[in-house]
Amino acid sequence: MADYEGNDPGQDTNVLEEIENELKEPDMFLVFLHNDHFTTMDFVVNVLENVFHKTVIEATKIMMDVHKKGKGVVGAFTYDIATTKVAQVLEMAREAEFPLRCTIEQA
Repeated sequence: MADYEGNDPGQDTNVLEEIENELKEPDMFLVFLHNDHFTTMDFVVNVLENVFHKTVIEATKIMMDVHKKGKGVVGAFTYDIATTKVAQVLEMAREAEFPLRCTIEQA
């Protein structure tokens, strides 16, 4: 019988390190609409309904914030979604020939 010096030949002697992968919540970004003197209120409400899926009441409230305060928060989204929605808004505004501004800021 061979001498294994206390080691079981079937036992792995390598130490396994346990690595904990913590799932991190993605960074969120606020999407803003900015007031201007040319874009109609109806167009802003339409954008809010179609791009951001807001109800007429929610869209009207946000539109009034934009009108009275100079800008209004539309929502908080992950970066990819926020930038996609900004691009959609800007495309709609360009096609309608309105100078509507839409921006994002990290929340």
